[in-house]
Amino acid sequence: MTQTAPNVPKLMTMEEYLAYDDGTDTRYELVDGELVEVPTESPENCKLAKLLMLELAKYISIVLINLKDMEIVVSGKRAKVRLPDLTILSEEGYASLAGQRSNTITQDMPPPILVVEVVLPGQDNRDRDYRYKRTEYAARGIAEYWIIDPERQQMTLCLWVNGQYEDTIYTGDTPLASTIIPGFKLSAAQILGFGQN
Repeated sequence: MTQTAPNVPKLMTMEEYLAYDDGTDTRYELVDGELVEVPTESPENCKLAKLLMLELAKYISIVLINLKDMEIVVSGKRAKVRLPDLTILSEEGYASLAGQRSNTITQDMPPPILVVEVVLPGQDNRDRDYRYKRTEYAARGIAEYWIIDPERQQMTLCLWVNGQYEDTIYTGDTPLASTIIPGFKLSAAQILGFGQN
């Protein structure tokens, strides 16, 4: 369940959000101008994301991979910022961050080429990752969006085609067919196993 941060104006602008610091390590997303605390990840989900990052680093420069520390400005009724579990940038996207005060991909920067979300249990979390973020990432033009769902034991690869995502669901031993990471051969079962080892 998400909670609105206390003592914060009801609706924030993007500039207010980017300058906001409550003096804690609490992570927030901005959802239609409202500051929303990001739920704490389970140890299994954190481990899965870290091990996937190490696997992806075999194919892509580690400097292009961000683990839980990249903000992405997306479209919404009002100001909206998401904090994905893993983000992969293009070289151009990485270069656009030079000199920035925060690790934030704004609307005027190239979008990430791949975003990964590990779904937490619960319908609110499922709706956020499968519905809202899926629509927002497609609108942003992110080429691939991977939804890793430990509870359902599946991965959904959303491939951006002509302005929207086409989904392929992977279970078991079928290797993911990524267009962003040539040669990537891991299956849903192998990736989901990262959180259980």
